[in-house]
Formats: sequence, C-alpha cells, structure tokens
Amino acid sequence: MKLRFFLICCLWTAFCISQDGKDAKKYTLDISQFYGSVLLHNNYISHLITSHPGGLIASFNRKTYGDKEWHQLFNYPDTGVSFVYQNMNNSTLGENFGIYAHYNFYFLNRNLQFRLGQGIAYNSNPFDKNHNFRNNAYGTHLLSSTYLMLNYHKENIIDGLGFKAGLSLIHYSNANVKAPNTSTNTLALNVGLTYDLDGGLEKEYIKTEKREKVTEPVKLNMAFRTGINESDIVGSGQFPFYIFSAYADKRFSRLSALQLGADLYFSNFLKELIRYRSISFPEYGVKATDDYKRVGVFVGHELFINKMSIISQLGYYFYYPFDFEGRVYNRIGLKRYFSDKIYGAITLKSHGAKAEAVEFGVGIRL
Repeated sequence: MKLRFFLICCLWTAFCISQDGKDAKKYTLDISQFYGSVLLHNNYISHLITSHPGGLIASFNRKTYGDKEWHQLFNYPDTGVSFVYQNMNNSTLGENFGIYAHYNFYFLNRNLQFRLGQGIAYNSNPFDKNHNFRNNAYGTHLLSSTYLMLNYHKENIIDGLGFKAGLSLIHYSNANVKAPNTSTNTLALNVGLTYDLDGGLEKEYIKTEKREKVTEPVKLNMAFRTGINESDIVGSGQFPFYIFSAYADKRFSRLSALQLGADLYFSNFLKELIRYRSISFPEYGVKATDDYKRVGVFVGHELFINKMSIISQLGYYFYYPFDFEGRVYNRIGLKRYFSDKIYGAITLKSHGAKAEAVEFGVGIRL
C-alpha cells in the first residue's frame, strides 16, 4: 500500500507540472537554504521541539508568458518541481526528503513571489513501538507534505543570476493513514540564489485586453472517494473508507464556482474505534452496535487554474450517531479535469487542524 501511495503521488506530481509542456520556452533554477523552528501546534509534540531544524530547497521552474488564458489571469505564474531536504536536528524525528509540484505567483511588479508546493516526503526515522516510540509526529516513512514560501525575489541582477529571501512554512503529515500522526510545521527564514538558464534574456508577456464573459448553468456532480486510515489508537489497524458525494456547482466567473452538496461516509476505522470504546471505556455510554456511518452537508468553493482546480469545502454532519472530532468538517485539495466532464481529485479531509484522511477520488460533472 505504501508503494502504491508513492506511485500515485508521483503520477499526480507529473500531471501538475506537465499541463503546459508544449508551450514551455524558458526555465530558471533556484536554491535556498533555510533555518527555523518547529511550531508548537499541539502539546503532544512538546518533547520533540529541542532544536532548530535547517535544510535546503532546490527548484526547477518553467515561466509562462500568456500563451494560455490562465497565465494572464494569474499574472503569469511559474510552474515547477522542487526538492526539499530538512534535517530536524532531533534524533527522534530524523530527516525528511521531499519532492513537490509547485506554482510561483507574483505581486508588486513581480518583486514579491508566493510559492505553493504540494508533494510527498520520506522520513528517515518514523514511529516504532520498540525502537522509536517517542516519535508521535510521524507514523510512517512516507508523508504528505505542503510548503509555502513568501520571498522578495529579484531576477537577473547579473547575467541571469538573481537573489531571493523570505519566509517558508513546511508541513509534514501522513493524514492518519497510520497512527500516530501529530505532524510538524516548521517556520523558517530562507535566503538563496536564482539563475535564468537563458542568461537573463527577456521575453514579452502576451496580454489580451478583452475577454468573453464565462457563463455556465448549474452543474450536477457525482464523486466517489476512497483510501485507508487509522484512528488515533496506535495499533488499532488500517481500514478502507468509502465516500459518496453529490453536489451542485455554479460557475460565476472564469476563476470561481460555488458548491452545495452532501456526503455519505462509510469509515470502517470507526467500527473498530466504537468496539474499542465500548469495551475499554464503558462509562462513555458507547455501544458496540452504534452506527459508524455519517452523513453531512457542505458548501464549497472551486478555484480554476487551467485543467487543475483547488477545492475547499466546509461541512456539517446532520447524521452523527458516534461522536468523533465534532460535527464540523472541512476538505481541501486538488482536482484535475481529464475532459469537460470527468475529473480526478486528491483531497485532505479534516476536523479543523486534525486530519482524518487523504482521499483519492474520481467524479463526473454533468
């Protein structure tokens, strides 16, 4: 299952970075060193915050110049791939090695760069009940990882060589694929260099002055999501889950659509958790026969970026027979459209900052 998860994430990374391969003409490299602190987002990891982690971020970027409409709508962003090495400077946490797909967005006359990267990381020393029981942050070698960078970014100062400096936030979690999963967030200062492989040769940006207004009727979506996860009880076992969703969306601009729908959850890890609670903590009043299914309604937003889109949803369980992390839930993730109607998705479902599962889904938009 770990190998399958790794291969799926690698393929997804390839989808993210290959969507404009035919129009690619200019590339840059950058490398930054960072040094920071692990944030205390949960008191359960306080024993792991003993030093300041450091590492490097190396990236390969492809510039856009407006060949496609979405380039212009997002102020000519870069797409690219990144490698992040982080030494946690803590023998319990070990080291992390990650590969990511990323976007670079530009502001303030392209001097301010915001990067969003999503990928997969390998941790060298995850939890082991016999040899590394103190590592309650990482329950598996393979981790889902997100990183953000906000940099002052100045390219082509001398013959294609430039400079960047700013802040980074790096998150590692296995999204409860296996317990434990307290996760870590590192806030760091970074400084580095950029290099234009064309030696600083300038290219003109294409700009379309007038665009037709995008109008669409309300669309009906049907989606199926699945994966495996485990409760917070270490050793309770990994179980598959199945989610059926139906929702309507209304696209009101080139970039945005609003969503309204419902989810039906069959989360098999809750079966085991209900059984465990009924035996170990009878004072809670949980019965082994309690229903593990949940039904929720949600509102959401979809941000369209070419064939990719970013979805965010906020939901509420109206059928909730067993109390697990509260009635309010949220989902955020990526969709990729393979046609006008068919799409795939990778999403993170959580309750606030507490992850429940990474969901792999397919859907149809009618």
